[in-house]
Amino acid sequence: MLETKRLIDTQESVTPIVLEAMRRAPNDRLREVMAAFVRHMHEFVREVKPTEAEFDQGIAFLNAIGASTNESHNEGMIFSDILGISTIVTMLNNGGTGPLEPATALLGPFWRLNQPLTEHGGSIIRSPTPGPAMFAKVRVVDTNGAPIAGAEVDVWHASTVGMYDVQDENQADMNMRGKFITDADGCFSFRSVRPVGYPIPVHGPTGPLLAAQLRAPMRPAHLHFLSFKHGFKTLISQIFVSDDESLYDDVTFGVTKNLIGNFERHTVAPPASDVEGAWYSVECTLVMIQGEAILPTPPIG
Repeated sequence: MLETKRLIDTQESVTPIVLEAMRRAPNDRLREVMAAFVRHMHEFVREVKPTEAEFDQGIAFLNAIGASTNESHNEGMIFSDILGISTIVTMLNNGGTGPLEPATALLGPFWRLNQPLTEHGGSIIRSPTPGPAMFAKVRVVDTNGAPIAGAEVDVWHASTVGMYDVQDENQADMNMRGKFITDADGCFSFRSVRPVGYPIPVHGPTGPLLAAQLRAPMRPAHLHFLSFKHGFKTLISQIFVSDDESLYDDVTFGVTKNLIGNFERHTVAPPASDVEGAWYSVECTLVMIQGEAILPTPPIG
């Protein structure tokens, strides 16, 4: 029997005809995702009823995201972040099953592969970086609280001028970055400077969109962690400074309650002889769940 084909006669008839055309895809997940995408996008268009000029502007915006992306800048990730989509995806995919829940967060656009292996207690400051000294102690455990030895943990954060090494030609390569291997107790420690809040890049098309919404481009001060070990799902986390003024107004909606760290200020007995003035300490626990160990694709080269 010949397949009965239908021609489009109204705008309402477009959706079922498009869905029918995509049913031939042999990949089940592709069919599911694309069908949902088409249904929701078609309803979005019907709801907002864009003019042709607005439609052209939207396509130009998408094209600008691609044109703004390069080896050191991922505009698509930034756009997803400022809509809260990245946070929803993260929370949907990282629920725990034990007494402890993993504190998951956005990968962000600045993680790099092959960060330099650093000894326990070592510094990740690789070029002169002013700011109060910070000493961090980190423990990596499973959802039952048992230590995970031999986990590889990448640490990175912005400098006190609010930029990462790949953004700032005045910083040494891999400044404020290090890779640590947890010991038998699942622990490691490192030295750096207390992180500060900073604006996300606004030179791409995401910047004018934020400005049109009267939104500040600020992220609160934080440390990044990526923990990897075979037999466990790769954990991506951030620890935020609790008194940062942007904590409740993070432009990427990345702050959740279990990501707030206690950055304690000290004025006496520094742990290193070269520390002058006030210094900070922070301790945190990273919880990994069992699963397949897969490294994410680096957002930048």
